[in-house]
Amino acid sequence: PCAAAAAPSSSPLTGGGRAAPLHLLSLPGGFFCQSSRRARRWISPASLAGTKVNGARILFRVTNTIMPEINTDELDEQQVQLLAEMCILIDENDNWIGSDTKKNCHLNENIDKGLLHRAFSVFLFNTENKLLLQQRSDAKITFPDCFTNTCCSHPLSTPLELEENNAIGIRRAAQRRLKEELGIPLDQVTPEEIFYLTRIHYKAQSNGTWGEHEIDYILFVQKNVTLDPDSNEIKSYCYVTQEELRELLEKASRNEIKITPWFRLIAETFLFKWWDNLNNLKRYVDHDKIHRM
Repeated sequence: PCAAAAAPSSSPLTGGGRAAPLHLLSLPGGFFCQSSRRARRWISPASLAGTKVNGARILFRVTNTIMPEINTDELDEQQVQLLAEMCILIDENDNWIGSDTKKNCHLNENIDKGLLHRAFSVFLFNTENKLLLQQRSDAKITFPDCFTNTCCSHPLSTPLELEENNAIGIRRAAQRRLKEELGIPLDQVTPEEIFYLTRIHYKAQSNGTWGEHEIDYILFVQKNVTLDPDSNEIKSYCYVTQEELRELLEKASRNEIKITPWFRLIAETFLFKWWDNLNNLKRYVDHDKIHRM
């Protein structure tokens, strides 16, 4: 049985030349942009990353001037506050194109227009090779009450978490969220101890309003850690063997419990193969391919 959680206790495009600010109006299928030089043109998201004007690399700041009006009165206040966090916008090849709020990134209205953001999923194993699972709290806006892998979240649009070299920004974000969700002390899991395996691209609706559309970095850790979960994030947690996880997946197939769609996809395609090779994960590293799920 899972244990209940206790009560809560520079842009990556910088370099090479002077950056010209560019303001973008998000519209279906692309962006209408106007630079400080009054130059105007229509561009698609895929053409944004790395664009230069007169030899100067542009720093893109994607802003939606028309925000969908969504009533959040019935949602958890703490989770609503988190909707203001700035996520990293990307194209389908994981090229950085800007940022937008967590709220806008998770509205199906925007997802249906192609809005895509960067995310990560952590799979933490103890030294007995058991996987730490969490059950998302009822307060979560997307996929509440669902069982899932150790930690699933998003890097923020900050210089430290935008850094792409060997996915160090993603790994810093994972360390941050392991602390915020599960209470794991920062010195118990460092970015250097988080192993970046590969990426998946998936889309899923939580309900009629909210959903996910992510390129998800798969991260593995094997270490014994101290847990002090935030009950606003996590309803329960437990370590499971492979057999226990298979039983959990069977229960989900009978609608006895709920699991997140990304966890189901990963578990049904890659997870058990990786789990069998925790001491030899390097053979499965693929940083070039994005698995389209």
